[in-house]
Amino acid sequence: MTAALISRGKGRRAAAALGAMTLGLLTLSACQQPTSLATVTVGSKTVTAEVTPGCDGNGKSLDQKTVKDCISKKGADTLTVQPGEKVRVGVDPKVAKSGWFVVGGQPFMQPTTETYRSFSVDEIFKQTNPMTGQSGYLPEVTLLVAEAGKAQGEGPTALWHVNLKLKD
Repeated sequence: MTAALISRGKGRRAAAALGAMTLGLLTLSACQQPTSLATVTVGSKTVTAEVTPGCDGNGKSLDQKTVKDCISKKGADTLTVQPGEKVRVGVDPKVAKSGWFVVGGQPFMQPTTETYRSFSVDEIFKQTNPMTGQSGYLPEVTLLVAEAGKAQGEGPTALWHVNLKLKD
């Protein structure tokens, strides 16, 4: 009689373990692939951003309306920077393979296939008036990291946003 009770207990535990494993596999299969990340570092402070909601073309170029809407969005995180500091931007290797670029106060970087680039705060916050040619510095900038389209002339396929604020 004792042997029957022991084997039933083992059977129940095995069934429960099998059920938990099956449920775990179903849950994992329903998950989406994680989005690529963009990392922005200033000094010892780092922000890691996921693709901005609504600004991911899942490998396809975003249409002009979506790009226009995404450009005006803000990032979820803000880094405070000082003049003369370096801003370091890094992307996932699969984003680098496609090519990517950064836009600050004005476009200032050609697309690259490197995973990491470094910029001076002065470059990012500088803004030139196209009418007068005079330049000045913005107090805040939304740094836009964009994955370049597959073919030249195509729009970006994904956009990340990180807010930068110039320290007073």
